Amino acid sequence: MKGKKEFDNYVIPVEKNMDYIMTIDNMGYEGEGVGKIDNFTVFVAGAIVGEKVKVKIVKLSKSFAFGKLLEIIETSKSRIEPVCSIYKNCGGCNIQHVDYEAQLDFKTDRVKQVMGRIGKLEDVIIHPTIGMKDPYNYRNKVQLPVSNKAGEVNIGFYAARSHDIINMETCYIQDKVADIVVKLTKQWMKEYGVQSYNEENHQGSVRHIMIRKGFKTGEVMVVVVTKGKSLPFKEEFIALMTKKIQGLVSIVQNVNNEKTNVILGAQCKTLWGKDTITDYIGEFKFEVSPLSFFQVNSIQTEVLYGKALEYANLSGGEVVLDAYCGTGTISLFLSQKAKKVYGVEIVPEAIENAKINAKENNVHNTEFIVGEAERVIPKLISEGVRADVVVVDPPRKGCDKSLLEAISSMKPKTIVYVSCDPGTLARDLGILGELGYKTIEIQPVDMFPQTAHVECVVKLSATHVASGM
Repeated sequence: MKGKKEFDNYVIPVEKNMDYIMTIDNMGYEGEGVGKIDNFTVFVAGAIVGEKVKVKIVKLSKSFAFGKLLEIIETSKSRIEPVCSIYKNCGGCNIQHVDYEAQLDFKTDRVKQVMGRIGKLEDVIIHPTIGMKDPYNYRNKVQLPVSNKAGEVNIGFYAARSHDIINMETCYIQDKVADIVVKLTKQWMKEYGVQSYNEENHQGSVRHIMIRKGFKTGEVMVVVVTKGKSLPFKEEFIALMTKKIQGLVSIVQNVNNEKTNVILGAQCKTLWGKDTITDYIGEFKFEVSPLSFFQVNSIQTEVLYGKALEYANLSGGEVVLDAYCGTGTISLFLSQKAKKVYGVEIVPEAIENAKINAKENNVHNTEFIVGEAERVIPKLISEGVRADVVVVDPPRKGCDKSLLEAISSMKPKTIVYVSCDPGTLARDLGILGELGYKTIEIQPVDMFPQTAHVECVVKLSATHVASGM
């Protein structure tokens, strides 16, 4: 037992900095391999189910450990060579070493596991995850930190769990125009001695570079995020970008003078071209500004919203409530087959954007309201409004219980839940079950290939409707 830790008279069977051989039985929520050594759980980044591996224990706790992958003794048939040369260090992707079909299987299994373990859901149809034909270069937006290291300009993603920038030449999940912008930005900063921001002493100028592209229009926006209000050698930056970037329609400076990890500040100044770029989801047109929320995978967003519309099962006479409407993207999709759509959102600027988007698309059966949905819903009920269908698309933390209770008080026949986190989704589905709503089916959608993230669309029915009462 010498050297082994003991908790409550239980001796942990592994020691830190020691090597072990183990078999990977499962995958964790971040795509890491999971196995057991003498019934003690060990997480191993980079390992795949079915592999026999040699690991070094690098972190130890009472109930689990983290191991560093040293050697693959028996290789899984799902293992592939990552296309990216900096994949192992960069924090942008975490399962690029897994064959794409196996990635989709992993995401489906993850949803199934959390629905049973957290949501206690039974007899629920969970469909296979809908993937992409080409699971690369799918992101329409990238935000990249900038630093100076040993006299060289570094632009790229942070290494996992750190603020060390992994210098990037090519990224395989972003649109290819981002690679060109990165190269040109490095060239401009080096040629004119433009200083990058140093987060330790709050000095320097350029903090981040953001690139947005309209996948259907081809329009490109470049945003340079600076600490101060002035941008050194601004005209040279504009000249270089406008000469080299095909489809460029907007160059914007965003000012962020705060000591914060938040990337964008509140102030934007258009240096050249338009304030926005235009893109489409389905038939609907959207003006996208630097601060706009817009799904980063345009192709899969159509799949996601199309499934939400299918689950809503609208015939033209229904009233719909979109409880997290944002800039109105889902609301507009629902408006195609609804009598009336009420969109509720706590961010005033998003509501203004939603109203503009509705007007731009000649949609006249929507009404957008600023406020917390749990406060707006009782007011709508008092005014005689009843929703036949409620749609929620909350942030990663899911819905507050008070919101779910407010939704159930509206007595909709159907609830459609769009989620970016299976764990909080399972929790909320369990609460909705207690409030009289049965989960009918779940469709996972792969919005973020090469990463462990998965989105889901869920159909719930009021139990009195589902049972025919």
